Amino acid sequence: MSQEGYEKLVAELQRLESVERPAISAAIAEARDKGDLSENSEYEAAKEAQLKLENKINQMKATLAEAKIVDTSRLSSDCVQILSTVEMTNLTTKAKMKYTIVSESEANLREGKISITTPIAQGLLNHKVGDEVEVKIPRGTIHLRIDSISI
Repeated sequence: MSQEGYEKLVAELQRLESVERPAISAAIAEARDKGDLSENSEYEAAKEAQLKLENKINQMKATLAEAKIVDTSRLSSDCVQILSTVEMTNLTTKAKMKYTIVSESEANLREGKISITTPIAQGLLNHKVGDEVEVKIPRGTIHLRIDSISI
């Protein structure tokens, strides 16, 4: 995981714990004050939201506990690896693509960041500039040429 991704995850966890958790607790208390809990849909909805939030918080804590921050100064642009930005050409359609390969928690397709676990990232790993690779994706196989690699 990148240092930036780690810091974003820590900030999001702090927000969930300091803003979202108290808001849900207040919603539960408010719903509880309305009387009979057996037929109180607001109470049930608030409890369900609390359960989802706690699961998300626990998942984020586990991700942070297992996170390894990659020192970008030790990375090389000789071959594709995590945190590499890869420019490539689809040899069938001649379409140009550019993706940065990141950890699952940092993936964001709008920002051009794909998870290292995706078929495209897996197909590119350890390849060099000029290599042509076949990548199996759910819709079939695509043929890519790596045009450049940067960190």
